[in-house]
Amino acid sequence: MRIAPTIVLSDDDRSTLQRWSKGRSMPARLVIRARIILAAAEGKTNDVIAEEQSTDPGLVGRWRRRFDDSGLPGIEKDAPRGGRPATARSQLAEKIVEWTTQRKPKNATHWSTRTLAAELGTNRAMVNRVWRANGLKPHLIRTFKLSNDRRFVEKLTDVVGLYLSPPEHALVLCVDEKSQIQALDRTQPGLPLKKGRCGTMTHDYKRNGTTTLFAALDMAEGKLIGTCMPRHRHQEWIKFLKQIDEQTPAGMDLHLIADNYSTHKHQKVKNWLKRHPRFHMHFIPTSSSWLNLVERWFREITDKQIRRGTFHNVPELIEAIDSYIRGHNEQPTPFVWAASAQKILEKVRRARQVLDKVQSE
Repeated sequence: MRIAPTIVLSDDDRSTLQRWSKGRSMPARLVIRARIILAAAEGKTNDVIAEEQSTDPGLVGRWRRRFDDSGLPGIEKDAPRGGRPATARSQLAEKIVEWTTQRKPKNATHWSTRTLAAELGTNRAMVNRVWRANGLKPHLIRTFKLSNDRRFVEKLTDVVGLYLSPPEHALVLCVDEKSQIQALDRTQPGLPLKKGRCGTMTHDYKRNGTTTLFAALDMAEGKLIGTCMPRHRHQEWIKFLKQIDEQTPAGMDLHLIADNYSTHKHQKVKNWLKRHPRFHMHFIPTSSSWLNLVERWFREITDKQIRRGTFHNVPELIEAIDSYIRGHNEQPTPFVWAASAQKILEKVRRARQVLDKVQSE
């Protein structure tokens, strides 16, 4: 007659098992095993435990012995199963990965679980499991563009150097315009957010004019100097430079990081900068807006204030923008740049190698 082993738990084991037995995010099989061992430690027999957990006494005995032999690791992982490996399933999984990454359906740009399953004679669940296991998401796509700026390395090193090692007695400001911000008024009121239902808004709208936001983000403190103007010509850019000049300490040099928009390089702008020697312009490489951190701030104001807003006219839109800027400056949080120029250049080099390979095929 086989006698069930006596289970004695340490404080750490008991604490872990109690956490597993109550964990909502734990696998159900591990929850049951933890409850079995806790009950066994109380001296209960396998039959009693099986009745309490609505399971088989043989199963209770198996996990009781596994814990007695190997402790927590013995019940945490399943023992390897016998028999031959699932060769056909492995081959099908490899084929799913190959077709997903190397081929396209006849009348579409990418596969869905249904179309690929039908093509390979399997089911959607199998395709979905393989995609999840390999991190494949054919329905998603990310945009990119490698800069062809001949001075890419020089400009990148200059800007990243300002982020990582800003000069003393100077301010580093990321500057840019967010143009053509539309004052949109929805044709019908949306429904509010409530339990079990997200907020709604109509797909159509009425345009009530536009404005352009000029912004300068202080890298040290995270504060923002901003203003809205009807247009974004060199005249408005000079006005904004004057505003920056007025709202920053007079004794400090100003290093402005900007893109290559023609307005920023207009001859009258150059003449104004010559008369104000504390301004130093640093231009990011072409097609590299990700290098200007004010673009990150633009994304925040778009997501949090503009995109879902309803504005009957431009002044309402401008007031909403100004209000967001005031709130941001009350508790500013600087954006911290962490990537070195060397790491970025290495990533760009790898991307260009892949791009060149694809273009040559």
